[in-house]
This record gives sequence, structure tokens and C-alpha cells, in this order.
Amino acid sequence: MKVALFLKKYFGIILLAITAVLITVSAVAYKQNPFFAIPIYVSLFVGLLQSGANRYSMLIGGFNSILYTVVYLMLGLYATAAQALFFSCFFQFAGFISWNRRKYGTSTVFRRLSNRMRAVLALALTAGFLVLCAVLNMVGSSYTVLDSLSFFLGSTISVLTLFAYVEYSWLMLPSGIISIMLNLQTLQASPGQLSYVIFSIYSMICVTMGFFSVRSLWKQQNQE
Repeated sequence: MKVALFLKKYFGIILLAITAVLITVSAVAYKQNPFFAIPIYVSLFVGLLQSGANRYSMLIGGFNSILYTVVYLMLGLYATAAQALFFSCFFQFAGFISWNRRKYGTSTVFRRLSNRMRAVLALALTAGFLVLCAVLNMVGSSYTVLDSLSFFLGSTISVLTLFAYVEYSWLMLPSGIISIMLNLQTLQASPGQLSYVIFSIYSMICVTMGFFSVRSLWKQQNQE
């Protein structure tokens, strides 16, 4: 019983420690560029904060997005690099300021999109995805579909997070799956990217926990 309570209380920290060890081992084994690993280690702490819908995850994540931009450019993921710099970085800083103004514990007061706005958002995402796929095909990208999905989901999540819409946590789930698939694709060309695959799995666990955290906070706020 005590062991179960201990694991439940410190699950996030234990998961972070195990993931950090696996990332280090893979980075050393494949002689990965040390610079590529730095933003991943920072992201481990960001993911842990995100799992509890903690607003400080955006402050740290904003600075870390700059490092990711450089890494994505080096990997040839141009759309994802643009998303990281122009959307993720900017909106995480802005989101931290916004959430800080509407504090709710370590999180914020959430709101929800209307059904009409959800429909408009779905149509806009679909149209944008098709246009970006065509553009990336023209420039010869090797990751057209997944790179486009990553860009639009990431950008939408950034905007929804800025205004504290609970739907951001819903989109984090498919975004996490796409991240795993994208990193698996880059792994074929660069085995040293195994550390990114490991992290994306860790991140998927964190965003799943974050989804339930936001759901719980939303329910609590409505009751109050």
C-alpha cells in the first residue's frame, strides 16, 4: 500500500529520471550532437509541469523553443522550425503572462469554445493543412504530411493555450502521437535521433496526464 502511494505521488519525477537516463544512454551510444540533447533535457521538466497544467511550463518552454528551432532547422524540418519560433516561443511567453493574470493555484481559470467555433477551427485546420502540404511538396520536403500536421496542430495549441481554452489539452493528444511518428521517421535517416523518440513517448504520457488535470480543474472551477 505504501509503495503504491509512493509511486502515485512521485510518478512524474520517477518517469522523468528514467527518461533522462534512457536519453543519455542513447545520445552516448549514437554519438548524438550534444546540442541536440540540450532542449530535450529542458523539455523533461516542461513536460512534468504540463502534466499538472502548471503555468510556469510556458515560461520555461518559451525559452526552450528557441533551442528547438535551431535543432529543427538542422534536421530539415522547416515548417516545424517555423512553428517552434514564431508560434510556440511567442505564444508560450504571452500565455504565461495571460495565465498569470487569471491565476488559479499554479494554473489558470479556463474557458471553452462554442460548438460553432469548434467547427470553424476544424475547417480552418483542414484547409491550412492541404495548402501547406502542397507548399512542402514544392520545396522537396521529406516529411510533408507529418510536418504539416505538426505545424498546424502546434500552432493551434499555442493559440488555444494563450487564451486558456480547455480544447488545447484535447489537441495535445493527437499532437503527441504525430510527434512520435515524426521522430520515428527522422530516426530512419539519423539513428542518433533515438533520444527524441524516447522523449516524445515521455511527452505523450505527460500530455495525457495534463489532459486529465485540465479536465479536473475545469470541473472544479465550474462547481465553484
